[in-house]
Amino acid sequence: MGHESEHHLQRWSERETIAEAIIPLVGRLYRENGVVTSIHGRRLINKSAIGVLKAHNLTRQGAEFSVEETLPVIEALTHLDLGPASVDVASLLLRYQEQGGDLTGFLRSELAPVVGRSAEESAEPVDVVLYGFGRIGRLLARILVAHQGGGASGLRLRAIVVRRGSENDLLKRASLLRRDSVHGPFEGTIEIDEENDTILANGTLIQVIYSDSPSDVDYTAYGIRDAVVVDNTGRWRDAEGLSQHLASPGVARVLLTAPGKGEIKNIVHGINHESITAEDRILSAASCTTNAITPVLKAINDAYGVAHGHVETVHSFTNDQNLIDNFHKGDRRGRSAPLNMVITETGAAKAVAKALPELAGKLTGNAIRVPTPNVSLAILNLTLDREATREEVNEYLRELALTSVLRQQIDYVESAEIVSSDFVGTSRAGIVDGLATLSTGRHLVLYVWYDNEFGYSRQVIRVLETIAGNHPRVFPERTPVAVG
Repeated sequence: MGHESEHHLQRWSERETIAEAIIPLVGRLYRENGVVTSIHGRRLINKSAIGVLKAHNLTRQGAEFSVEETLPVIEALTHLDLGPASVDVASLLLRYQEQGGDLTGFLRSELAPVVGRSAEESAEPVDVVLYGFGRIGRLLARILVAHQGGGASGLRLRAIVVRRGSENDLLKRASLLRRDSVHGPFEGTIEIDEENDTILANGTLIQVIYSDSPSDVDYTAYGIRDAVVVDNTGRWRDAEGLSQHLASPGVARVLLTAPGKGEIKNIVHGINHESITAEDRILSAASCTTNAITPVLKAINDAYGVAHGHVETVHSFTNDQNLIDNFHKGDRRGRSAPLNMVITETGAAKAVAKALPELAGKLTGNAIRVPTPNVSLAILNLTLDREATREEVNEYLRELALTSVLRQQIDYVESAEIVSSDFVGTSRAGIVDGLATLSTGRHLVLYVWYDNEFGYSRQVIRVLETIAGNHPRVFPERTPVAVG
């Protein structure tokens, strides 16, 4: 027993040593080349040795990789003089194991579009302004600041715009960015300059602008040009209201972090982001629920056809609800959020059709707000065009989450012990719970978890990168998984 124990400890120490060797290589690829490395979607940048090892532990998807296998791949990547890209090392390794041959030659072929491109002059970063600094605004700020640590960030957070709430407003805003009860502390340092109304976060200087109206701000006075304004307030959702931002000097485009009304395009990255054109001045990133369910619905519709279905969202409570019973203009939302389950409406089912027109008129939806602060669950109750077994659907979705073009949007998990809090901080839009899948003939029920704050914010960032024309190319390049 003692000898076996020593063996396991020695084995762990060896793996930890290899993980420590991976860390500087990952950092160099990111900062010098703008290359983001991951293991089946789990990013390796800014990870400790333990974090690197955890990223390799993918038993939930049925595929586990050792650091001994991935280290040679990452070492080879550092010698290819790569341009900006998002590289899934595990997926590349799987393909290499299938094909064999020379590793460097294989990688050079797979990554050909970005090999030898590091010396190319990067486009000027696009200025980003966060209009509103609530739950989504602060998470977007965290992600943007983290991205600017790379050598080829295409987005530059320049300012946030808020209404002044108190004399020490700047201190309070910075404190909320520094500490978060759900997502934990900010990773880095934050300093404030009250004289100039700025926040310095990990070297990113953010101008805090106080204004009660979009039309009152002259961004050019702060050196901001051709900016994308991300409206996180939800105050305006139609073109007329959001166009107020475009009247402000220094603004080129507007992105709404809520479902847009009228003819505004609702963009779910991975589904219809390629429909964005240079003429689109106002866009919507849809809702957290729409982003969670649309990729899964597309996958099922592509493989089996969706005749009709109902989406029931079990959603964490939000700031628009009351802590205790009090007046609220919305139905039922005046009742205490921490003490009740509250039935309310959701436009997510209808909004799916804006991103996925083939499902127009086929879905209904409702929502139940529950007493949890974050992470929600969508239950997709679907009638299919053809029969499908539970095992077939799960295998299809598992493979899709690992290797398809939707792997940035969809994840898959099988665990009899996992609960909502385990999904806090997940970067994918939705996670299919395979053990909960039900299938009887043409009747299919899927359970999709999602971090309605962070997972959604990552989708918003992807849309921003697309608007700016600098969303990193994703490797390996795959086509959607097909089902016979």
